[in-house]
Amino acid sequence: MFEPLRKIFRSTAPQADMPCVPDGQRYYVVGDIHGRLDLLEKLADAIEDDDRRAGTAETTVVLLGDLVDRGPESAGVLRFAREWQARRLVRILAGNHEEMFLESFVDQEVLRHFLKHGGRETILSYGIPRSEFNGLSMDELFEKLPELVPQIDRDFMMGFEELIVAGDYAFVHAGIDPTRPLDQQKRRDMLWIRDRFLRHEGALPKVIVHGHTIFDEVHDCGNRIGIDTGAFRSGILTALVLEGDRRRTIQSVEVEDRIVIENEGVAA
Repeated sequence: MFEPLRKIFRSTAPQADMPCVPDGQRYYVVGDIHGRLDLLEKLADAIEDDDRRAGTAETTVVLLGDLVDRGPESAGVLRFAREWQARRLVRILAGNHEEMFLESFVDQEVLRHFLKHGGRETILSYGIPRSEFNGLSMDELFEKLPELVPQIDRDFMMGFEELIVAGDYAFVHAGIDPTRPLDQQKRRDMLWIRDRFLRHEGALPKVIVHGHTIFDEVHDCGNRIGIDTGAFRSGILTALVLEGDRRRTIQSVEVEDRIVIENEGVAA
């Protein structure tokens, strides 16, 4: 099922003049988690171990958004991310699923849409019995939602960022509008864009590292790198490690009834 790790980082770009992050900095950029707390916990442990062995650096973990929905433990993922952020520098980008979740508290039609795209699993992760959830009308669920989801989680998601720049790279959930400079991007594009960004073959202001669109493997097109490997359905959660002009991956992979770490280019 899994290719050798040397093949996972497939690139169609020439390797000369590789982009860089600033000297002395190391980034661990994590793709869409979608409620897979089990994969995140294992990957976080692997990142911490890798960072200890990789030597001194100013280290930043970046979560690319879509922490919630579809997988079974969205509430747990938010709690874990908040606790991890309290221990080290973890920057979190807003995804379209966080946006839908937050808007569901104020717009019942958004709630209806949210439930069709993984929101049901998110709400169940807050401990409401499935039988009780199934018995609620849409009006009743809309009224009950603020009671189910603590304000601390809503405030946490409201604080997520939209765009992070690191040297020659920029990190964003979905992508950017190729016709606009970075400082003129619209939030909706950064959280929702797909085809206009994915089909763009020319240069972009930075190498864009993004999630949102699922690929079977890390997808390096030179001008952008997609690292959403579909954790909620594939059982593979990916971290892209950037240091200097070097790139490698760490993945937590569900194999039968256990989770293993596959580390491409283990730190010395």
